[in-house]
Amino acid sequence: MNLLLFENSDRMQTLTHGDPRLDHIRKVLRRNEGDIFDVGALNGPRGKATILKDDSGGMILQIEWGEEPPPLFPIEILVGLPRPQTARKILRESTSLGVAAIHFFQSEKSEPSYAASKLWSSGEWRRHLLQGAEQAFTTRIPDVRHRDSLSASIQYLDKERASGQRLALDLYESTIALPSVKLTKLHCTLAIGADRGWSAAERQTLRASGFTLVNLGERVLRTETACVAAISLVAAGMGLMQAWRSANR
Repeated sequence: MNLLLFENSDRMQTLTHGDPRLDHIRKVLRRNEGDIFDVGALNGPRGKATILKDDSGGMILQIEWGEEPPPLFPIEILVGLPRPQTARKILRESTSLGVAAIHFFQSEKSEPSYAASKLWSSGEWRRHLLQGAEQAFTTRIPDVRHRDSLSASIQYLDKERASGQRLALDLYESTIALPSVKLTKLHCTLAIGADRGWSAAERQTLRASGFTLVNLGERVLRTETACVAAISLVAAGMGLMQAWRSANR
């Protein structure tokens, strides 16, 4: 954790036994009473926490809040529901990279059992968003949604996003390399198929919905690797990396 997140921006925070943040402060950061470390309020400001008290009853922190971090990138991803272990990585790494939303959908090539995983039913998925934000030293996490099909996800986007570019990764039928696509700074929706790729019907849906099929080269990548590579290329192509550096100087 590079930044410990709290659910609110109260100036006084108490950590009790069983809270992983408490163990992290003691065992990893090795902070003692009077020490200071970085914290953040979820989707709010970052700040500095001072340990006022640390004993067998827990830890009391006093926080001085500062400025809010930059907003999330205007990038959304549509992902065919993958294996739970793959979804965990996508949740964490996509959050670290700064996407605004992650839309999971039941692809024609997704296993139906994936949707019933404890990752989703227990609420575990949110923990991976927080881990991604803490790693990236930000307080912002993406919106996460689920749909029964690719078509349902696109229908939702049609209502919410009237403009912006739409790209879909496809190793087999695309003839356009993603790095060669001219991108704008407005908004980009990036679609990534399930572990076994797109069906013919899904490709037809994508094309009919304004998606351009693009590729990352000839190598067959894992879904989580393709997500990280594609998001990074899109963010760089939109000039978002340079804008972030300028805002943080």
